[in-house]
Amino acid sequence: MSPPRRDRDDSAAIPAASATLAAAGGVIASDEMLMMRFQRGDQAAFTQLVRRHQGPLYNFAFQKLRMQSAAEDAVQEAFVRVVQNAVDFKHEARFTTWVYTITRNLCIDQLRKGALRKHASLDQPRAGEDGEGPTLGEQTADTRASVERDATGTELKSRMAAAVDALPDEQREVFLMREMSNLPFKEIADITGVPENTVKSRMRYALERLQEALRDYEEYAKGLR
Repeated sequence: MSPPRRDRDDSAAIPAASATLAAAGGVIASDEMLMMRFQRGDQAAFTQLVRRHQGPLYNFAFQKLRMQSAAEDAVQEAFVRVVQNAVDFKHEARFTTWVYTITRNLCIDQLRKGALRKHASLDQPRAGEDGEGPTLGEQTADTRASVERDATGTELKSRMAAAVDALPDEQREVFLMREMSNLPFKEIADITGVPENTVKSRMRYALERLQEALRDYEEYAKGLR
């Protein structure tokens, strides 16, 4: 996992999947364009939305529910609700805000039911669009490192996973949406229903906690500032 600190503008943080980009052979439709096509009966547009977002949404749901089957169920139900409520989607709205809000509410409902007691570590693999991906911790590994540095990387990976897992729920949620889903603060604020300044504060506190947890790894901790 690359250092969470990035020099970027929120206006540029919109996921590439949601932008209209020039691509080989044509133009990639934005999420909102695909929803408009789906509203007109284009089933292929909905399939494209699922393929585009099911991986990131699963990662998001898994970090909240900590159970693979529960996360899969939440994402499946989220897309069912997208179909059921497609007619209500407003063209000026952002699809990612809508679908993440649906998924988040489903996760909260599951947690409130008390059905999920034990949860797995963040060391569990994260699924991507093409299957299983690296864990959050594994992304810190330096593949060019020597054997000695490999050992340090393994320890750092475990420390980072544990540090993120230990964050208060509200801070962890913001950190993961920002870092894993690359969502801008304004969109996270819309999803969580709190002011943007509150979201930024939660992110700042999360980074401070991670800095403290990783203080033994000075160079890496600097990237969290």
